[in-house]
Amino acid sequence: MNLYGLIGYPLTHSFSKRYFTDKFIREKIKESSYELYEMKTLDELPALLKKKTDLRGLNVTIPYKKDVIAYLDDLDDASAERIGAVNTIKIYADGSTKGFNTDYYGFRQSLTEWLEKRGESCSNFKALVLGNGGAAKAVQVALQDLHMEFQIVSRQKSDDSILYEQLSEEILSSHLLIINTTPLGTFPKTEECPAIPFQWVTKKHYLYDLVYNPAETVFLKNGHAKGAAVQNGLKMLELQAEKAWEIWTNEENLWSV
Repeated sequence: MNLYGLIGYPLTHSFSKRYFTDKFIREKIKESSYELYEMKTLDELPALLKKKTDLRGLNVTIPYKKDVIAYLDDLDDASAERIGAVNTIKIYADGSTKGFNTDYYGFRQSLTEWLEKRGESCSNFKALVLGNGGAAKAVQVALQDLHMEFQIVSRQKSDDSILYEQLSEEILSSHLLIINTTPLGTFPKTEECPAIPFQWVTKKHYLYDLVYNPAETVFLKNGHAKGAAVQNGLKMLELQAEKAWEIWTNEENLWSV
């Protein structure tokens, strides 16, 4: 049996088990299963790897995408090391582990496809990136590679970010793509929303939420009410999941960002 799974805490919002279980049935992939491993601390990871010797790969979600790096034997240069966050772990036959980041691929591909379908180009936008966690790191690198200027917005001010309270009409009018990388609004706390000034959101804006459950978060509802184009994170998740599967099952472990 080839076993795959997801680590994080909490895992009530996860789509991964359903996605991969459906994939195994649809594509007639035998002797494979996908399980959820909720961990209150990453100190539980070594014991899991030792106990589940048939584990071939893991996905990593909130809040461990950055901290999990310290528990791995190796990092992929092109993705995880560059981004500083891991969402996919490949487990080799000898038990050694290597971290990758497929969020980069999923976000970049889904964003470009969305904008192209609406007749837009990435070069036409400046972006606001809400949040500065593990998922945000992948988004930032993708935007850099797309040559898109962006401003990070966070609850804690730093050298490379501003506070939500500093968002002005001028900033919003010049940053027409707004990307929520925080978990705010995720089921079951669906009433939560990043504290941006929606009164300055217009029909020229594009709001992208990495959250996918619910399909329409308060963040997207508020943007839609202002006439903005909106997209949730489901397509990104599907793309990153397929890239993870490619990594787990490709013996040569070929990878290119």
